[in-house]
Amino acid sequence: MPPQFTAEWLSGRQSEAQAAGDNVRATTIASLIDSWNASFAKPSEPAPSAMAAGWKRWKNILLMLFFWALMIEGARLALFYGVDQRAVAAGLLLAALASHAFAFVVGIVTVVPVVGPLLVKVLSIPIIWLLNSIGYLVSIVAIKRGYSKDVMTYRGMTMALITGIVLGYIIGKLI
Repeated sequence: MPPQFTAEWLSGRQSEAQAAGDNVRATTIASLIDSWNASFAKPSEPAPSAMAAGWKRWKNILLMLFFWALMIEGARLALFYGVDQRAVAAGLLLAALASHAFAFVVGIVTVVPVVGPLLVKVLSIPIIWLLNSIGYLVSIVAIKRGYSKDVMTYRGMTMALITGIVLGYIIGKLI
């Protein structure tokens, strides 16, 4: 119901209450009318335009894309000049966590209709992280003992299992 109709209706009920001599009801309706009008009061300063808000969003997106390009180029140069791979990986991880770059990528994946939010939800399930980390630990031990061919088979099966879990979850949510 539009605001003017409700205010008019309340005014009509207030007039009826006053005509009937019910001052308590008329006073209560008057306070309702005052609170109703206050809720639709115009703000003292205008809201920012949609275009300005859109530009701010795009500015943030462009800044994050520039930061990702900078991180990738920095990693490429560091590896070219012989910096230890583990140090480069640790530096990239810290930079991405400090700048919320991972959250940006997750946000972009989430924008994909239907599948995006499900994919983000599934990949953030702790059991997937646990399975993957246990697989890496077992791989390290097996490679040190000389079972590299078996490790490749094992990792392939683990990836197939995780992919099956993810696809099953997504299909189950869609159906």
